[in-house]
Amino acid sequence: MIARIGSLISWAFLPLFIPVIALAITLYIPSEEKNLSHPSLYQLDGDLKDQIIFLFLVFGTLAPGVSFMLMFRRKLISTIEMDERTERVVPLLIVFSYCVILFLLFFLKAPEGVLPKYIYAIPFSGALLSLIFFFINYWTKISLHAAGGGMITGYLCAFSAQQLHFNYLIILSSFLISGLIMSARLALNKHTPFQVYLGWIIAFIVTSYCNFYYPFNLF
Repeated sequence: MIARIGSLISWAFLPLFIPVIALAITLYIPSEEKNLSHPSLYQLDGDLKDQIIFLFLVFGTLAPGVSFMLMFRRKLISTIEMDERTERVVPLLIVFSYCVILFLLFFLKAPEGVLPKYIYAIPFSGALLSLIFFFINYWTKISLHAAGGGMITGYLCAFSAQQLHFNYLIILSSFLISGLIMSARLALNKHTPFQVYLGWIIAFIVTSYCNFYYPFNLF
């Protein structure tokens, strides 16, 4: 029973779903930027919101998901969850590539902060995390599911800190969901506690930093 619940939680909160879920929350739940000179996610035109969500869904979820399915069918990975650490090298590079493509798509088509900075920062942080996990993977099988929990929590914390008002129960919910995800991975014996906590902490720090400080005065 515990294993079945753990599997259900793991599939419901696959890391590939997290960017779309996080962005959708902040696009459609009322909020207002403290700096009124910055464009607000919530106040974007409805059609533009749908287009942004569509692009995140395609490049952040569907494209890498299809790539993983093709790798599985060609027996390049033994399971969709990539239980073996050595099988994660190419998938992490695939996620990195799609995050870079999504970032460049927005950066080149809508430069100079035309869109709210989170539209650029989310794929940027995703690319950075994929690269960090790529190198950590040679040392230990870090939990990507836990990282997904850290990503959505870090993003919501950074986002809410820059809003005049926001429903903070959503942030509490993200911490609770993170706890469920990490408990599920441990119950399924997919990772050690160290791998789970490391994934969450790194994802939380990187995502919150990128979404709070972007554009880092670099672009």
